[in-house]
Amino acid sequence: MIEMQLEGIRLEIPANTPVLMLREQSGSRRVIPIQIGAPEASSIHYALEGLQPDRPLTHDLLINVVDGLNAQPVKLVITKLEEHTYYADLHFLQQGSVVVISCRPSDGVAVAVRSGIPIYAEDDLLDEVGKVVPDTPSDDAEEIIDDFRQFIDSIRPEDFQG
Repeated sequence: MIEMQLEGIRLEIPANTPVLMLREQSGSRRVIPIQIGAPEASSIHYALEGLQPDRPLTHDLLINVVDGLNAQPVKLVITKLEEHTYYADLHFLQQGSVVVISCRPSDGVAVAVRSGIPIYAEDDLLDEVGKVVPDTPSDDAEEIIDDFRQFIDSIRPEDFQG
């Protein structure tokens, strides 16, 4: 397993699809880009910005439930890509035993950001899909952040209806 860092969320143009960017902590610093949904992007953004809504979001609720069950999140592992779908596992420690729960990477990252746990990718997955992308220059980073904020501000409740 290789430790990753959350580089941020970018918008894929022209569809304005949020893309989660996970970068290898060391080595060649490869990136895994993962398309995610708008609700998950919003949830991750809230956590990164330290925003606290009046009522808990779904990922906040999950953290509260895990805490109520006397368990602690330990790590998130992005495990594989199968038929254009990424898979991940959240690892929890409960009463001395590790419990592994399958999840979507976006949900796992939302939990990881809230709980401060490390994010990993399986070596084989990183070898398969990791892309060497130069670190984002700070001028571009501000533009990306502004674009993402505009995207978040444009989300309406109707966007979340099935």
